Parts: sequence; C-alpha cells; structure tokens
Amino acid sequence: MDNLIHLPEKQGLYDPALEKDSCGVGFIAQIKGVPSHQIVLDADTILQNMDHRGACGCETNTGDGSGILCGLPHDFLRKVAKRDLNVDLPEPGRFAAGLVFLPTDPAERETCKTTIAKLIGESGQTLIGWRDVPQHADAADIGPTARASEPNIEMLFVGAADGIEGDAFERKLYMIRKQASRMLRGGKELKQALMFYVCSLSTKVIIYKGMLTPAQVLPYFPDLRDEDFKTHLAMVHSRFSTNTFPSWDRAQPLRFMSHNGEINTLRGNSNWMRAREGSAVSELFGEDITKLFPVIEPQLSDSGTFDNVLEFLLMNGRSLQEAIMMMVPEAWQKHETMPEDKRAFYEYFSCLMEPWDGPASIVFTDGKYIGATLDRNGLRPSRYYITHDDRVIMASEVGVLPVDPAIVKSKGRLQPGKMFLIDFVQGRLIPDDELKSGFAKKKPYGQWLKEQRICLSDLHPEEEPHGFDSDTLLPRMQAFGYTAETMNFMLRPLIQEVRDPVGSMGNDSALACLSDQPRMIYDYFKQLFAQVTNPAIDSIREEVIMSLECYIGPEANLLESSPANCHRLLVDHPIITNEELAALKHMNHAGWQSRVIDITFERSAGKAGLRDALQRISAEAEAAADDGIQILVLTDRAVGPDRVPVSSLMAIGAVHHHLVKQTKRTRVGLVIETGEAREVHHHCLLVGYGADAINPYLAFESLWQARRDNLLADRFDCDDKIVSAYRKGVAKGMLKVMAKMGISTLQSYKGAQIFEALGLKDEVIDVCFCGTQSRIQGVTFDIIAEETLRRHSLGYPARIDDRLTQLPNLGEYHWRAEGEKHAWSPAAISDLQVAARNNSEDAYWKFAKTINEDNKNRCTLRGLLGFQEGVAGPEIPLEEVQPAKEIVKRFCTGAMSLGSISSESHETLAIAMNRMGGKSNTGEGG
Repeated sequence: MDNLIHLPEKQGLYDPALEKDSCGVGFIAQIKGVPSHQIVLDADTILQNMDHRGACGCETNTGDGSGILCGLPHDFLRKVAKRDLNVDLPEPGRFAAGLVFLPTDPAERETCKTTIAKLIGESGQTLIGWRDVPQHADAADIGPTARASEPNIEMLFVGAADGIEGDAFERKLYMIRKQASRMLRGGKELKQALMFYVCSLSTKVIIYKGMLTPAQVLPYFPDLRDEDFKTHLAMVHSRFSTNTFPSWDRAQPLRFMSHNGEINTLRGNSNWMRAREGSAVSELFGEDITKLFPVIEPQLSDSGTFDNVLEFLLMNGRSLQEAIMMMVPEAWQKHETMPEDKRAFYEYFSCLMEPWDGPASIVFTDGKYIGATLDRNGLRPSRYYITHDDRVIMASEVGVLPVDPAIVKSKGRLQPGKMFLIDFVQGRLIPDDELKSGFAKKKPYGQWLKEQRICLSDLHPEEEPHGFDSDTLLPRMQAFGYTAETMNFMLRPLIQEVRDPVGSMGNDSALACLSDQPRMIYDYFKQLFAQVTNPAIDSIREEVIMSLECYIGPEANLLESSPANCHRLLVDHPIITNEELAALKHMNHAGWQSRVIDITFERSAGKAGLRDALQRISAEAEAAADDGIQILVLTDRAVGPDRVPVSSLMAIGAVHHHLVKQTKRTRVGLVIETGEAREVHHHCLLVGYGADAINPYLAFESLWQARRDNLLADRFDCDDKIVSAYRKGVAKGMLKVMAKMGISTLQSYKGAQIFEALGLKDEVIDVCFCGTQSRIQGVTFDIIAEETLRRHSLGYPARIDDRLTQLPNLGEYHWRAEGEKHAWSPAAISDLQVAARNNSEDAYWKFAKTINEDNKNRCTLRGLLGFQEGVAGPEIPLEEVQPAKEIVKRFCTGAMSLGSISSESHETLAIAMNRMGGKSNTGEGG
C-alpha cells in the first residue's frame, strides 16, 4: 500500500521531479456575492461536462483527480459543528475551516493532529476541533487504486485570537500550515507522510477534492449535497496528469488557483525562487519569514509549485491580481500600442521576477475576487458567459452548463495575456484595461525606471579596446576545440546567412558518449522540445511575443515595491561585444562594481585541476557576492601554454547552482567571457544554466581573421558588421530554440535547464548541472579533464615541433576515413544503392549488417540493446505464428505531412500499404 501512497522513487527513465499535468478548469459565481446551493449543483454539472478533459487509468472508476473550491458555507459549518462537535462557531471571519488529508494509520494520524494542535497553540490561536468528513467511497464507486491510497479526511476548525482578524488571521493560518507541512510531509518519521496534506485552511474558501473522476465528487462528499451548503462561488477542476502519477493531494483546485496547461520554465522558476529566499524581507512576518522556507515544497506538480509562490506573494502583502500579473505577464516588450504607464508597470516587475512561461489558463480566487488569465500566447482556451441573473460562467470550453440564450448578457473568450476578474464587493466584472490601468498608476514605475535603470551605453563601451590578437589566434582556437568544420559549416554560414545553419535531416554522427573522439561538453546535451499537450511557438510569426531583453545584476526584495527593485542593468541581447565586456570588467558606475574570476587552472595540476578549479571558482563567486560585488565576469582569457581552460558551461553551471544553494544567486549578475562557446547550441546551454550575458570573444576573432583572409563576402568590410551579423544570427537561433519548447522570453529561459544530458555521470551533474536528467550516466570528471587536457595540448603541445599549422578536421559533419563515426558511411550507402538498383538481396543483407554493427559499436543507444532470451516464456511453434501476409496488415505508415517528404515518397508508401493491406496516412489537414 505504501507504494500507492507515495510517488515511485527515481528509477530507470522515471523521475518524480518531472511531474506535470494538463486539465479542464472552470468556475461559476454569483457576481453580487449571494450564496446558494444551486451554485454547487451547477458547478457539478460543469465538472461532469469536462470529464473528457480529465483522465482515468486502466480502471475507469479511478480518476486522475477532480475537485471543487467554494466560498466558506457558514450555515452548513455552523450546523455540522454543533451537531458533530457540540460547539458554537464564532462569527464569520473569526474562525477558519478546511479539509485535511490524514494517514490511515491511527498512530500516525494522531501524530499529525498533535503536531497541528501544538502549532496552533504556539501561534496564539484556538483549536476548535476536528470533524470527521463523511467519505462515501462505495456510493461514489471509486476504483481500487484510489481506495488503496485514500486518506482519512477530517475538517479542522481554528478560532482567531483576540485582536486578530482578516488578513492577519490568514497569515497565522498560513504559518501553521507551512510549518506543519515541512515537519510532517518533509519529515522521515512517518511512513505515510505524504498522506498528510492540508487542502485549505481559510476564513474565506474551502476545498473538496480527491483522486476522483468528475462524476464521483458529489457522491463521495455528501457534505456537498447538503442544501445548507451554500456558496457564492465554485471553482472546479478535472485533472489530466499528462506525464505524472495521480494522487489525492495533487488533485485540484489548489489553495488559490486551478491550472490548465504546463509551466515549461518550472526548473528555472523554482531555482530562482530558492535563490530569492536569501534576500526576502517581510514587514508582515519579520524574522519569522524563515519559517516559511522553502517557499516551494517538494513532491508537487508544476501547478502546485505555482500555487506555492502565488500564496507566498499574497500572504506577504501583494494583492491576488498583482501577484498573477507578476507571474504571468502579457507580452509588453514589443507591444507598440500599450500605454506607457502599463508598459512601465510590466517592465518594473520584470526586474523582480521572470515569467512563469508556457501554455496556461489559470483560474484564481481568494473568496473576495475570482478571475482567470491566459498566457501571453493564448495557447489554452477559456470561454465565459455573464447572465442577466448575475451569474458568471467560465470554463475551458463552451457548453459546460446549459444556459438559456435569452438571459445571456454578454459572452466571449479570454484573450492572450488578458485578465478576467469578478469583484464580489463591487458586484461587477472589472475589464482588463481598467484593472491593469489601476495597478499601473499605483506607483510611479516609469519614473523609477528612468532614475534607476542602468544601460550598457551608460558604461561607454565605445571607449574600450577591440580585443583582437591574431598572433595567438590559432593555438587558442585549437585549445578550445575549434575545427575546420567549425568555421566552414557553423560560423561563416551563421553570419553570411544571418541565421543558425541548418543541415539536411539532422546529424548522423555518433553520440558524444559513444564517440571515439574527444567531444565538447556541450555535445552531451540535447534540447528538450514541446510535445503532447504542449505546443511549440512559431518564433517568426509570433515575433511580437518573443523577447531576448533581460535585466541582470542584484535583485532587491521581492516582497516590496520600491525604486531599488529596478536598479539593475538592462541587457537587450545575451551576446555582448568585446567593448561592452571590457566596460563591465572595470565597471564603477551608480554604486556598481564588478569582479573578474579566472576559470583556468595550471596544466601541471593534471586531471585533478579541473575539480579543484571548479571549487575555487565557486568559492570566489560566493565571496564576491558577500563583498557586495554586483557583476561577476568569469573569464578564460588567461589560457596559454601553462593555463588550461575549464569549460565555460561547467564553470557557469557550477557557480550558478552553488549560489542558488546558498540563496545568494540573486545578489550578482553572471557574465561569461568565453573562448569556447561559438554555436547557438552553446549559447542556449550557457543561458539555460544561468549565464546573464555571453562574450564569445574567440568566435569574433576567428571571424575577423576570416575577413582578413578574404573568406567572407564583400559586404563584411569591417569587424563591427561581422559582430552585428553574428549577434543577429544567434538571436534568431536562440528564439527558435526557445520557441520549440513553447517559451517566449529569454528571461524565463535563463536558468530553466531545458535540456537532457546523454552520457554524463551524476558526479558531474550534481556539481554543474543540478536537476538535469542524465538517465544513462556516462563520463566522469576525470574523463572530461583528460579530454580537456588533450584539446589544450593541440594548441600548446609539449614540443614546439608537434604544433599544428592549421585547424584539425574531425569529420563530425562530413564523413572522413579517420574521423568521427557516422550512421551513414560511404560503404553503407553504396550497399543500399546496389540493393535498390539490382534488387539484390545479398547487397541488402550486407547493408543491414554494416548498419547494425555500426549502431552497436559506435553510434546509437538502441544499437546497444539486446533481447533477453526466455523472458517472454517458451518458444512458440512456428505453425502457431501468423503468416507474414497477415501481420503486415497491421502496418501503418506515419502521419507525415506532404511537405516533410516528397510526393513520390508518399505515393510509394501508399502503394506499398495498399498492396500489403496496411494503412497509410498523409498527415494533411491537421
């Protein structure tokens, strides 16, 4: 049973840290705030009509999760408290109630209740009592899996201390719940620790939810069927755990929101929030704020993580609407018609927090307001109706609740980045423009930005040196792993076409971890991409919502709004010039200073020098943060005969994660001066692991030399034009990569680690790339150090006579006899051509043997897989096996669009399937 209570441990290809979900969401409310039981019944109808947006397992009566959030039903609570506990509840606002999931083990359940009682007493509040919540599992016909993990559910009543009310009481409740969660769910004492979960504990709202299907919610909770259970609002949610395990606690609604979508930048958002804990100062909680950490609790989905941060902002004085606008801002950077005060509002808050990016429809409420917002791309549907009888209905789709058209006052759909808000006190819908205009005018954000913003131009980079040393260029390029192909296939095409070079049908060279050649650390990473319910973005067509602009440097207190929050450096492009880098190196402007950290190590230190250097670099970075330094420049400029460069990616990742763990990352900006990074993939990795700005000085120098060698087009008649074209090409490439993952802004992409490692050992991941998946393990620090030293010796050999006069050609892109192994060798291609032209079976089997052996020996992971004999049982007599002509009838050609392959290919596939009796599909029309 314990296996059903807890998520599985990390094993094989599964990691609980990757849990995400996608769902159906909606609400119904009485705009004037008049409670009724009909709201609950209508919400149930909405929920059941979104059954198709939720999911169930192989048991049709075990759901991924469903629930309902309501306003506190005071009449009902007063009745059951008197009947079940024989107590009279205080006046509304003077008590809180909420459902608590508890362990089924009696002793562990009592431990949880005792701990909560102690925390309530220590906070000065009053424990009124615990009420057993009726759970009708049989009547609801919940499935075996849901029953096996079903918690005991009790309702907790807490009374306010004298002189405590309103938001102050809510903060006390929040503190009680956070401490209880950390002590009980995060502790090691309870075997059923993850069964403990506080659904809600509030004076305003209450949540009923579970591992249920939409149709099971009301039958399972008879409380909701009681006619005295009256509410002015009801939020419902039907969960589809896209790539997660369902559980009772992960069902939604959450405490302040419900979410349909996916947060693609979750890893980065979580890391940045952890870092901000070091600078968080709260007027409301004072020194007790540390008791609220970690803000983001473990064992949560992406929706639960978002809710944790939303609640933290709300409890520390931000309004619900303001917090949502901070976390999910609309596209403002390129919105030419946006009012200046509104633009200033968004720009100001971009200095405080990065967007939580990804396709999302978010419904939120605190009992006083209820509303919804869409992500800046509008990639999740949200439709609403407002009726003449003062009801508002909002859901993931239309038709969830039958409504007489005659009483429909207005209807519409939520627009990208827009907010839909009902104010129950005012009893009306507040339009998006009015709402955001009000917040934009609250404080002089535009004036603050004008006075506090630092721009690179303020540092006068035009006065700095160019930074070109042609005499040492070749050995430096060799030491950093440059090859002839780097120049011919990557760098020169990048600036001449002003875009990331594109190859035909991908790269068939061996994976870095299976290669016989020394490979760059960047080659061990693969970019993740949007899939399943998570659409990618067209970065060209959707240019207006894409942005590379970022503020970098120290962040001020997240929990206050003051001019200090926007005293940051604005960088409009992640690739900075040599002159801008030089200006940053000796920055002394507006109270800001920088410090340069060398990321090379002594050649004589050997392989051990790499680890020692990473430790030294991280320690120096932390010391600089402690000294009040604003900008750290990590540089490998010291590379030479006796100095070996640490990979820029490893250095930036190690420093970033070290500072995150010490909650000091938001004190400094991280700039990397790198001879190693030159390709779009390299820059994406550097930013993805925490770099704020990149100066690829050696890429610039190599292209400047190419101009002097007459290898570039005539239009590149000066070095500045080369740098400009390089930056434009990289910008297009980075936007394309971000868009593939459904991410719109570089600020969100930064530190988000949207990568998977193939072939890196955990010892490397834990130091430099913490949290990145590396499922097959692989190379260690010693191997990376060995390959680093070998590359360095190409540029700076022990004997001068061994020095190469040109860049090596390893054949990574084009096949070479002694170079990198490729899946398609000349021999394999020749055998296939002979087999096709002559209809030669012998030639085909020769081709197959070559391909299979190459896959096994050199190129692919699948080539390393083998069948285990006897696992599937004894051999089946051949006469019992279907003939091939029957088996091939189940064959189906994939749904590739006409544009992806030629008409001839489609027609050939269709003819073949027709002859065999299989199926073919063009994929058109989607």
